[in-house]
Amino acid sequence: MDSDALNTFLAVHRKGGISNAAKFLHRSQPAISRRIALLEQELGVPLFERVAGRTRLSDAGRVLIPYAERAVAAAQDAEQAIRALTRQNSGPVALAVTGTLADGRLSAIMKRFAKENPDVTLALRTATSAEVSDLIRRGEATIGLRYNTDRAGDLACELVLTEALQVVCAPDHPLAGKRVKRLAELRGERWIAFPETRGRREIAAAHVFALFLTQGLGEVEWTAVDSLTAQKRLVESGFGLALLARSHVAEELRAGSIATIAVGDLGMEQDIVLVTRSGGFLSAAAQRLLDTIRRDYGALDVATKRGVKKGSPARKVIARRRRA
Repeated sequence: MDSDALNTFLAVHRKGGISNAAKFLHRSQPAISRRIALLEQELGVPLFERVAGRTRLSDAGRVLIPYAERAVAAAQDAEQAIRALTRQNSGPVALAVTGTLADGRLSAIMKRFAKENPDVTLALRTATSAEVSDLIRRGEATIGLRYNTDRAGDLACELVLTEALQVVCAPDHPLAGKRVKRLAELRGERWIAFPETRGRREIAAAHVFALFLTQGLGEVEWTAVDSLTAQKRLVESGFGLALLARSHVAEELRAGSIATIAVGDLGMEQDIVLVTRSGGFLSAAAQRLLDTIRRDYGALDVATKRGVKKGSPARKVIARRRRA
C-alpha cells in the first residue's frame, strides 16, 4: 500500500468517482480503476460501492480515509524536506484561512511577504474553521489561520490574537458612540449574525441568543446573513446591530460609516489561531511566513490590549485568556 495508491483512493472519494478522479490526476479511467482494484485486493475488502448510480465509500473506505490522508501528507512532507535541502528560498507555500480573516491585514502581510520572497509561490484558500483544519490535515495547505483551537491531536495550534467583540451600529443610531450599562438595554433591537453552519467559528446567531438567554432576557429579533461584507452594509444602512471584532470594521470605523455602542456587561471575545500539522515539515519559506503572521498578529494583540480600557469586561476577558 503506497502513497500513490492512497492518493488515487482519496481522489476517487473527493471527486465523486473514477471519471472525475482520472481527469483530476491526468490519468486514464482504466488506470484509476486498476489502481483501486489492486488496493482493494491488497486490503481484502471493497473500498467503494455503487449506490443509485453514484460511487460511495464502503465501511472499509470510511475507516481508511483519515489514515490515507495522514500517509499522503507525510509523503508530501518528505518530498518537500528533500527539495528544501537545495532550495531554501523558494518553493510553494499554501495558506488556508477562515473567510472573515482574509481581510486587509492579511492582504498586507501577504503583499509584504511576496515582495521579500519573490521566488516563493504563495497560494491562499478560504474556508470555514473546520475546513481549514482539514486542509492542513490532508497536506493541501501548509499553514492555517482559523477561529479557536482545534483539539485534534494531529494538529499544532498557536494562539496569536484574542479580539474582544463589540456591538456595532449605523452612525445615526440613537446610541451610536454612547455607552449602555447592560446588554438588556439592547434587547429590543434587531440583530444581524451568521447562520449556524457546521465548522464555522464566527459569532453566529446562536452566540447572540446565548448572550440574552444566559441573562434571562429571552429571545431577540435577528436576521441570518452569511457574509461579513453584507452584514456591515446592513449595519451601515440601519437595518440592525451586529456583534463583530474591531478589526472586522476597522475601515468603516475610520470612515465613520459604522459606529459602536459600548456595553458595560459585555465580555465576549474570539481567539485567532495558527494551525500546522503536528510534527509536519515546514520549509524555510513556510517558516518565514509563519513567523511573519505570528509577529504581525502579536503586534496587533499588544495594540488591542493597550486600546482596551483597564478594568473593562473586555480587558478582563483578555487577561483571563492570557493566563490560561
